[in-house]
Amino acid sequence: MEIMWILLAVVVALGIWLIFTYNGLITLKNQVDEAWSDIDVQLKRRYDLIPNLVATVKGYATHESGTFEKVTQARANAMNAQGAHDKAVAENVLTGALKSLFAVAEAYPELKANENFAKLQDELTDTENKVQASRRFYNGMVRDFNTKLQVFPTNMVGGMLGFIKREFFELDNESERAAPQVQF
Repeated sequence: MEIMWILLAVVVALGIWLIFTYNGLITLKNQVDEAWSDIDVQLKRRYDLIPNLVATVKGYATHESGTFEKVTQARANAMNAQGAHDKAVAENVLTGALKSLFAVAEAYPELKANENFAKLQDELTDTENKVQASRRFYNGMVRDFNTKLQVFPTNMVGGMLGFIKREFFELDNESERAAPQVQF
């Protein structure tokens, strides 16, 4: 009879542990999903600003149509990308295209002095900062979630409960990781 009580206590303890483990994984999964949603919100804001920025620059630099097409195509690709890796790759291409657009703007002093252009540029800079903060938050949540899935004893049941590792939102271009070279 005593063995039966011990066995029952072990089964109950195991059941309670399983419930807490499952609930902990669900909480982390939802935090990762929320963090991904934060990235989407900031990227949507970025996508909404880009056509206004392109239109403003077009008014001054009509012969730079190749740059405008690259920005527009990169924006469309970024909006349609799925998953953390594909989204990160598309966003890196879009960032490069935007750098080209700003390089075009540098050649037109009257454009740089335009109040609408300056405001859009400031808003885009602010949005870029928010995107970076959202990426850091998302990657932190992914780190916590993946760690929870990989540590003992959660690793024994995480996969059985249907949880899978998440991808980090990382730079794909190695040159963007390197420190910039400044020359005077």
